[in-house]
Amino acid sequence: MNQRASILRQVLQLFKQDGRIHPGTGMMSGVIALFLAILAVLGVLAFHFPAYLTTPELRSFYNVDAMRALLFTALLISGSIALANTVLGRQRWLNIAAFVLVCGAVAAGGSNVVVTTSNTGNHPYLGLDWFILDLLASSTVFIIFEKLFPLYPGQPVFRGEWQVDMKHFLFNHLSVGAVLLCINFFVHRLFSWAAYEPLQQAIVSLPYLAELFLAVLVADLVQYAAHRAYHEVPFLWRIHAVHHSTRTLDWLAGSRLHIVELLITRVAVLGVLFALGFSKPVLDAYIIIVGFQAVLIHSNVRLPWGWLRYIIVTPDFHHWHHSSDTEAIDRNYAAHFSFIDYAFGTAVRGVSKRLPENYGILDNDMPGTFLAQQAYPFARKK
Repeated sequence: MNQRASILRQVLQLFKQDGRIHPGTGMMSGVIALFLAILAVLGVLAFHFPAYLTTPELRSFYNVDAMRALLFTALLISGSIALANTVLGRQRWLNIAAFVLVCGAVAAGGSNVVVTTSNTGNHPYLGLDWFILDLLASSTVFIIFEKLFPLYPGQPVFRGEWQVDMKHFLFNHLSVGAVLLCINFFVHRLFSWAAYEPLQQAIVSLPYLAELFLAVLVADLVQYAAHRAYHEVPFLWRIHAVHHSTRTLDWLAGSRLHIVELLITRVAVLGVLFALGFSKPVLDAYIIIVGFQAVLIHSNVRLPWGWLRYIIVTPDFHHWHHSSDTEAIDRNYAAHFSFIDYAFGTAVRGVSKRLPENYGILDNDMPGTFLAQQAYPFARKK
């Protein structure tokens, strides 16, 4: 009993730590094993309760056999790493915890869980599937890119404040059902009056790529206007300050977002796109683009963008937006097309060969927990 309690305490303590993981100690592989084991357990739960733990909009796209193969692979890799490290005596507490989770997932059915689809009606749900898949894909792709092409070499994966940003990431994904419900309600209530059928017909008659480009451009113009308002209207800034409070940017940092800002921005952007009548395939493609680029522009990645930096928003361009250096305040608002900032005179200029020195908000009064950050805009300013 004491040994189990000790292992649990050490695992919980691990989630409170940050900094570099030194290779060759078994810690790095142990963390990977634990990460995959946790996702596998969550995946088994999603298989057992698809009506309540999966996103209806995504279910029709799933290939169940592929999902089973993915789950089996995660269990196999995690279990193999954990068992090998335990036998070799490397970080046994960590790898035993991972192996126990793998065994628990297998005991609960593993990748052979029978999926019941007869009871997947209109239930309240948590987007656990979206959380699992997005976390697995984003972390795998962007951590590799951040290590191969770092904007700031030496920045650890588990940098300071990663825990609170992971809580934002978790909340944003699990709450997707409620968020979509609110967005759909307000989009139809606030923007239906603006629909003009001849204009809508003209837009959907465009070639697909032209319509997609126009959708992203329109969305970014709306985003630009909303973003400037967040910076220039004091109360809106207190909401947006939550996003700006992170002092280190990476693939996870963009998840730090106040729920009110998330709702306002998405209602504004999607409302305009809805009123203009963009087709569903284009809207689906836009959502994929905005999701990918939101992670990319916050990531610790530096690539030879060349002249593209004057057209699209790149990580180094957006990093300047998050900087608290004097020349960066209230600059680089665009989310997709950097030429919008150049056109409106809000782009940071003359800094292409250097990086920001400081990040975060000037007041530096942002609390360090998820719930306190959600309450921050409404708290009385000291």
